[in-house]
Amino acid sequence: MSAPEDEERLLPLAQRWPRASKFLLSGCAATVAELATFPLDLTKTRLQIQGEAALARLGHGAREAAPYRGMVRTALGIVQEEGFLKLWQGVTPAIYRHIVYSGGRMVTYEHLREVVFGKGEDKHYPLWKSVIGGMMAGVVGQFLANPTDLVKVQMQMEGKRKLEGKPLRFRGVHHAFAKILAEGGVRGLWAGWVPNIQRAALVNMGDLTTYDTVKHYLVLNTPLEDNIMTHGLSSNLIGSHKATQR
Repeated sequence: MSAPEDEERLLPLAQRWPRASKFLLSGCAATVAELATFPLDLTKTRLQIQGEAALARLGHGAREAAPYRGMVRTALGIVQEEGFLKLWQGVTPAIYRHIVYSGGRMVTYEHLREVVFGKGEDKHYPLWKSVIGGMMAGVVGQFLANPTDLVKVQMQMEGKRKLEGKPLRFRGVHHAFAKILAEGGVRGLWAGWVPNIQRAALVNMGDLTTYDTVKHYLVLNTPLEDNIMTHGLSSNLIGSHKATQR
């Protein structure tokens, strides 16, 4: 075995497979953020579907009949009536979605920045390139994640069917995937992908531009280097900011 190959085998995994490492790191960061904020997403969804179901049954008297009012009361009601762990009911498809979406968009953005657009002579990435790269990365990430996004929404709608007294359609995440695939084929997994990628393009125009700006600032103004640790810190800062805006 040649010397360059020996040296490559001794490198850390993050340097040997940088794209795969960034995909996994972005997916892990997104998973942690999703687990931390999912109860907020669940209570928001419960309030929405509860209001829709009550309005369909009772019309203008729906407000008085609603069992939950407000995010805090909704969360406490779920804990008291269903158990603490029910605050994370349905988190599996959300985690699948964020791993694919976050990992896909970050790998795409890094590839566009390093290979397609390239940095300037001063190693700075111009804002206009960051904006275009962010939008394109958002489109790719959301397109890849559309099947998991679809299943997540379908699983959330099961709560509305339960409130309306209708039979549930899915026994779990994998059953939802199989049923959608059986009924609509492969194309059925990408239902609604056009508006989804349009939204993702606009969201990532801000998210990834901010991510790149934060990382560039950290490299220039702190002892941190442009490595996987700085990438993870920048991703977590953006993830925390998004979580507060839900």
